[in-house]
Amino acid sequence: MRLPLVLLLLSVPMSGLGDDQLDAQLRRFVEVYNLLEHRIAGPFDPEQAIYQGALPAMVRTLDPHSAFLDRDQYESLREMERSTEKGFGSVVSLLPGRVIVLQTLPESPSARAGLSPGDEIIVINRYSLARLSIQQLVSLLAESKQRKAQLMVRRPGVARLIPMELVPAEMADPSVRGVFFLRPGLAYVKLANFEGTTAEDLRQTIEQLGGQALNGLVLDLRRNPGGMVDAALKTAAFFLKPGQRILWVRGREGEPAEVAVPEGYTSYDFPVCVLVDNQTASAAEILAGALQDHDRATILGEASFGKGLVQSVFSLSEGAALALTTARYLTPSGRSLQRPLENCDLYALATCRGSHGPDRIFHTDQGRTVVEGGGIVPDKMVRGRPYSRFEAAMEASNSYFEFARQHLQGHGSVGKDFEVSPRLLDEFQLFLSRRRIHPGLAEWSSTVTFIRSRIKQEVFNLALGVEKGDEIEIRRDPVVQAALVVLEQK
Repeated sequence: MRLPLVLLLLSVPMSGLGDDQLDAQLRRFVEVYNLLEHRIAGPFDPEQAIYQGALPAMVRTLDPHSAFLDRDQYESLREMERSTEKGFGSVVSLLPGRVIVLQTLPESPSARAGLSPGDEIIVINRYSLARLSIQQLVSLLAESKQRKAQLMVRRPGVARLIPMELVPAEMADPSVRGVFFLRPGLAYVKLANFEGTTAEDLRQTIEQLGGQALNGLVLDLRRNPGGMVDAALKTAAFFLKPGQRILWVRGREGEPAEVAVPEGYTSYDFPVCVLVDNQTASAAEILAGALQDHDRATILGEASFGKGLVQSVFSLSEGAALALTTARYLTPSGRSLQRPLENCDLYALATCRGSHGPDRIFHTDQGRTVVEGGGIVPDKMVRGRPYSRFEAAMEASNSYFEFARQHLQGHGSVGKDFEVSPRLLDEFQLFLSRRRIHPGLAEWSSTVTFIRSRIKQEVFNLALGVEKGDEIEIRRDPVVQAALVVLEQK
């Protein structure tokens, strides 16, 4: 990339700067650039200095969510609109230093390479995984999906490591997942994010579950980072009446603009519970806020993340783009979704709550009190079940998975009616004893129901697929159980 192009980009007229001030700023930039180019001790890469240095740093001074996107980052953003991403088509379990395959998707790169449930990935592109933390494993796996990957795999019953080569491919990345009935007529649906087809996919899913005849729906938005706002607006319209406000958009100048459900829109009227947590953000918060303000759904879980900034993406030359904050989102009652960010460290954005005065009070359609403090505060706070020390030890040792794998090797396939029998529990106790895990009678008795569920979950993961294993986990989730109580009372 040539320097004159960069200077042309930087010389766009700026509001609030006179010609003399702008000229001075540009001269200073050129002086610094020339010194770097001619005097730096090591090699100087102009493209790196501009794309990874000057432009990102300039945008970062505005707010934590505005960003300069290089060619690869912009392409990743557009991939979300296509509901695809590059990957290998496998689901894995992560433990410190260990990556174990739980499932491979049909016709995926993983399946074609020969990966099977129960395989353990030992090496990726010559990097041994044994000493890596979970966060390091996540980063390495994400990086490996961008190009051809060389793996060394340990397979149960095979003495030597098996070399494999995986070539990433465009994989479908559905946002509507984990669909099943919790009780007759009461359905569960997980929305992982909001993409171009999310609303239509959700509509089709609800119709397959029974449509208007449903007795209730648990809509899980936990760990949903948002995505395309238009998809969230269409989803909200499924549950609101024509003409009802979905949100306000307040820009830099002028009056806020209203977004409402279009006239003639057909909506559902069965009861809804929405689950949120501290990773529910952006478009997901728009949906939760709209349903809460109109008393259309009961919100359960933990307070959401608090990202209510309107991001507009402007295409630039060289395949780059600029994601710029141009407005703020307000819920139908007028609450700002955005948490305060004053005095926040940009590198601690996930935990920083900012500083502000007392939470402002707003009211729902039925007069219930809701507050503006950043994000969505649930109608009922419900937290997940914490692990006891004994349970944490079994998770860290991967005991459930290893026992399930051993059981299936000795007993073959299982069906959907599989249950953990008292005899199987005795076998699990013996298995733990051989691993030098000796729970006391009180520990075992207080945990046995959870143990049954975890064994069943891992057996289903390996024998029937991760989706069936996830269903077992979801059914025992305290937040889901609380939602069931709410729906059954309506």
